[in-house]
Amino acid sequence: MASRHYPAPELDVSEWIGTPHTLEELRGKVVLIETFQMLCPGCVRYGLPQAQKVHRAFPQVTVLGLHTVFEHHEVTGVDALKVFLSEFRMTFPVGIDRQDGGMLPVTMRKYGLEGTPSTLVVDREGGLALSHFGQLDDLALGAVLGQVMADGRNE
Repeated sequence: MASRHYPAPELDVSEWIGTPHTLEELRGKVVLIETFQMLCPGCVRYGLPQAQKVHRAFPQVTVLGLHTVFEHHEVTGVDALKVFLSEFRMTFPVGIDRQDGGMLPVTMRKYGLEGTPSTLVVDREGGLALSHFGQLDDLALGAVLGQVMADGRNE
């Protein structure tokens, strides 16, 4: 679990499912970004359910999903993603990480992500407070969110 505290790069999203957001407009709020692929077993089993729990339990945290596709492009389009999100009852906005012809999508490269699921926490000042690849224990994530929400620098 890496704590970074450098400015979080802006999300580079080609399309939003739900309300579109930018990190700039969310300044002053704590933001959790769950990066995932809908065909990723760890995302389906751990990352997305955890993000949905945070979305329900912490109304003061803005939860966003980021669909970062780096394989199986032909079966992970926007229509399939909409069905997936509905089936799994995801209620937070999800952006689709923009492809620019590179092997990895743009936002995934900007953040130096190793894969999916990855959990990012952005503090109220727009700093990257957490970047974690893989399954993250609920208690560990809760501790990070609690610390970031209580951080006096961010009020």
